[in-house]
Amino acid sequence: MVTARAAGVDTRVRLGALELANPIVTASGTFGHGAEVAHLCDPARLGAVTAKSQAPFAWAGNPAPRLHPAACGMVNAVGLQGNGVEHWIAHDLPALRALGARVIGSVWGHEVDDFARAATLLVAVETDLAAIEINLSCPNLHDSDTMFAHDPRATREVVEAVVRAGVTVPLFAKLSPGVANLAHVAAGALEAGATGLTLINTVRALLIDAELRRPVLGGRGGGLSGAAIKPIALRAVFDVTQAHPGVPVIGTGGVSSGTDAVEMLLAGAAAVGVGTATFADPRAPLRILAELERWCARHGVGRVADLSGGLGVET
Repeated sequence: MVTARAAGVDTRVRLGALELANPIVTASGTFGHGAEVAHLCDPARLGAVTAKSQAPFAWAGNPAPRLHPAACGMVNAVGLQGNGVEHWIAHDLPALRALGARVIGSVWGHEVDDFARAATLLVAVETDLAAIEINLSCPNLHDSDTMFAHDPRATREVVEAVVRAGVTVPLFAKLSPGVANLAHVAAGALEAGATGLTLINTVRALLIDAELRRPVLGGRGGGLSGAAIKPIALRAVFDVTQAHPGVPVIGTGGVSSGTDAVEMLLAGAAAVGVGTATFADPRAPLRILAELERWCARHGVGRVADLSGGLGVET
């Protein structure tokens, strides 16, 4: 059930040149390819909808089973299944836009050139996009030795390739928490031309069936999401925004309530991604927005944007 929103709270936020009506953004891969979930959760009432990541080719993803609950969350190994950017542009993007969604497209690839090709295809529909996310960090596709987001140089090369494709909308590099110095990787993305960052992707994990003595998921390992990773996401957002003041960050990971959203903003995020919570309740992003507004009203916060980076830390 979506609860009533509080009156008198200015929910507008800015991420560089991008202004959103409110900070709640659906996380990539959790709101469907197009309008599947949008019929249950009005996307026009959200800050933005991040579409499922697409490559410049169709991709079957990992073998089933792909999802399994875990303590305080779930582990998934979907593996970025999709019909490709061209199919998404023709069939999924129009359905989202028709419902009034502000859409963040998301791209991935096996090679640097794949990202460039995907971005080139999106340039033709930039007027229908609020931004583009560069997914450098899916743990269900690349191992730790080949994940772009685990290497500052590789991160830089991918972002540079997307920029060279002629993209003019804001770019957000989606990074992994599984590195020793996330701020260093973030620097590579920002110096290469990324507008901001999405922090974080899921955390590498493994579930084991003790009776069968084998991994639970068909793709063996997967990515842990949900409440269990919120402290990791908060630390990532805080560390990166402290190292790079003013960088626009979409803080994502374990957000399931308005208070969670407040915490993510206080850590330094400018907007808040909601993902796994939608699996239990497709209307969770709207509920979280309403709870965030009521929290602000109770605490005398007139502008949601004023929360960003407001964590009190002794120096």
